[in-house]
Amino acid sequence: MDLIIGLLIIAVGAFCQSSSYVPINKVKSWSWESYWLVQGVFAWLLFPLFGALLSLSGTGGSFADLLSLMQADLKSTWLTILFGVLWGVGGLTFGLSMRYLGVALGQSIALGTCSALGAILGPVFTGHAADLTTSVIIGVVVTLVGIAIIGIAGAMKSAALPEEEKKKAVKDFNFGKGLFVAVLAGFMSACFNIGLSFGQNLFLEGTKPIFQTLPATMLVTFGGFLTNACYCLYQNRKNKTWGDYGKKAIWGNNLVFCCLAGLLWYSQFFGLSLGKGFLTEYPVLITFSWCILMSLNVVFSNVWGIILKEWKGVSRKTVAVLVVGIIVLIVSTFLPQLI
Repeated sequence: MDLIIGLLIIAVGAFCQSSSYVPINKVKSWSWESYWLVQGVFAWLLFPLFGALLSLSGTGGSFADLLSLMQADLKSTWLTILFGVLWGVGGLTFGLSMRYLGVALGQSIALGTCSALGAILGPVFTGHAADLTTSVIIGVVVTLVGIAIIGIAGAMKSAALPEEEKKKAVKDFNFGKGLFVAVLAGFMSACFNIGLSFGQNLFLEGTKPIFQTLPATMLVTFGGFLTNACYCLYQNRKNKTWGDYGKKAIWGNNLVFCCLAGLLWYSQFFGLSLGKGFLTEYPVLITFSWCILMSLNVVFSNVWGIILKEWKGVSRKTVAVLVVGIIVLIVSTFLPQLI
């Protein structure tokens, strides 16, 4: 039963993440850099801080105690933040991948790369390569197969649709540029799981298993916020968009939707932490949990792609290839436990 509950919690988090870009469409009269920075305050600072505070429940410790623990292990703390900074580069290019490819295809390619590299490099960088059992490797390979199939569906879509139809679904559609950016985004985004691996012991004694990765998550997202904030403020200066923050009439609307986007985005890692707490008796799935999250993110992002009509006008053959890819990804989430 714990296995099912754990996977369901991770799936809910994945669904929330895949939905996080929908509220952004409701943001009014702000440039990309302005709303990206504001939603980042919620996604990468406030909600992760709340998660870290929640991890203290039942420990009898305070946030000051948690900070003292981090200071006592500065190497792990700074490496966790450093890989968060690198992940932040992935976060920036991740948004661009959807700009050029759309929600479905952009997230599929970026998250697919992120899924495989994150699952493998996390244990390797932290000296736990022995955790990469045959079943975990097979699961990663199957995940990549699913991603590749969805990528084929995207290529078929690109080849078949006339340019005007592509622009209707994705205004700045550019398959070549989008593919490059999405692969780069996936490679850098994998640093998130590497950061979590370095910070896996940064929690107070007595912390419930379902909350143990939340302090490390806070450090990784803090590093990512630094990268994104620097870039967004630079873009504000370059594009002369400081005035966005002075549009008082729309602050209420934009703040609400940026907050909602941030909450939905953070839910994936909150759900990952809770889900792993129910999978403690399944070490293979603990190691594979990053891949599970990313696979489900791809599944749900394509569901949103269908809802948002990004696949409208394609042939039945293309849709069939897309569906096969989604099914392969769903199977990959529990396959390692069956081997």
